[in-house]
Amino acid sequence: MMVFDMDEQKAALLLQDFVNTLDVECDDDEITTPEKLGEWLGRHDLLGTVSRPGPPRAAGAADLETAIGLREGLRAAMLGHHGPDAMDAPPELDGALARLPLRVTFEEERPVLVPVREGVEGGLARIAAAMMTCLADGTWARLKVCQEDTCRWAFLDTSKNRSRAWCSMRVCGNRTKTRAYRARRRPDPGP
Repeated sequence: MMVFDMDEQKAALLLQDFVNTLDVECDDDEITTPEKLGEWLGRHDLLGTVSRPGPPRAAGAADLETAIGLREGLRAAMLGHHGPDAMDAPPELDGALARLPLRVTFEEERPVLVPVREGVEGGLARIAAAMMTCLADGTWARLKVCQEDTCRWAFLDTSKNRSRAWCSMRVCGNRTKTRAYRARRRPDPGP
């Protein structure tokens, strides 16, 4: 088992948590409304400090659309991490990233992406910036989603050879292997 420093995993765990706001198997979505999106971002300390006077702008329908595009694009990209071939950014991810206010700056003598705005837009931009942090620290390719079609739960593959395919061997791996076994044992229906 590969060991990662907790700070090294912080960005990866943020991306994992964000993708897992939708439990595909149970059809349970934590961010179905703009208000719930704002609450989720707040619980994860992603809203930042708003320098303008007055309360921060509440999340709107466009923010929710961007968040869902970002989440499902990340899920598609993480599914692509199971194979050896690099894939282009899924269209929903590329579209969501294009709407996020980010810029490059220097921190501790290295370039980093930071949000241009605070609040909901800045929170979503921080999630996007976490992708670059993961790429830089080597955890991006280890972020995967379960290959079981009914699951698609995001996880960090900490196996030495990066070969983990399911979120849980006991549950999803067992389902997949049992289905394949039954398919092999099924009698040939013939012509």
